[in-house]
Amino acid sequence: MFDVLIIGGGVAGVSAALIFGSAKEKSFMTDKQIGIIAHQRASSLQNALFNNAYGIAPGTLGRNLLNSSLEHLQNLYPQILQIEGEKVVRISGEFGNFTITTNKNTYHSKRIMIGIGAGNPFTIEGLENFIIPHKKSAPEKNRIQLENNDHLVTEGIYAIGTLAGHRSQLVIAAGSGASAATDVLTLWNDGKPVQIHDAVKV
Repeated sequence: MFDVLIIGGGVAGVSAALIFGSAKEKSFMTDKQIGIIAHQRASSLQNALFNNAYGIAPGTLGRNLLNSSLEHLQNLYPQILQIEGEKVVRISGEFGNFTITTNKNTYHSKRIMIGIGAGNPFTIEGLENFIIPHKKSAPEKNRIQLENNDHLVTEGIYAIGTLAGHRSQLVIAAGSGASAATDVLTLWNDGKPVQIHDAVKV
């Protein structure tokens, strides 16, 4: 049983996973199990070229960033289980006991974060009631999002990145994943606000 299972290995999903990984020394994280289904094939980063993203060297290719971000996650935070080569096809259950079915396996998690992009059709069964037209995408692009309130779709399910209704910008997606992750960390910290920052020791 995962405490959080992140679905999607793009910018938002990996950003959330990095925040959870970086919080590993917090007392409320000692028994938490976090996983990420690192499916990336549909990520819009596959064809991206970055010249305007804060902190990323001009000319960086999105497909290289996708690979290096998962390596970064594995090297620094190996406690975050990476599940590769699987695609989620169905979500069922309720808060505290969700069942996530992939094309190969079944997993259980108390909470879920979904960051698979705003492509239409939405390919995960079980969340049809939450699908709405994307509020910040041009209508002719026929994008969708999951209806949510500050990332929260329904109790225990979070949409992140473009699936939460954000525009398709790397820094926005990264911030969305980090925001949702810190919201969950705050819940685990008895409602006391959590910010995760590493700092140089003086």
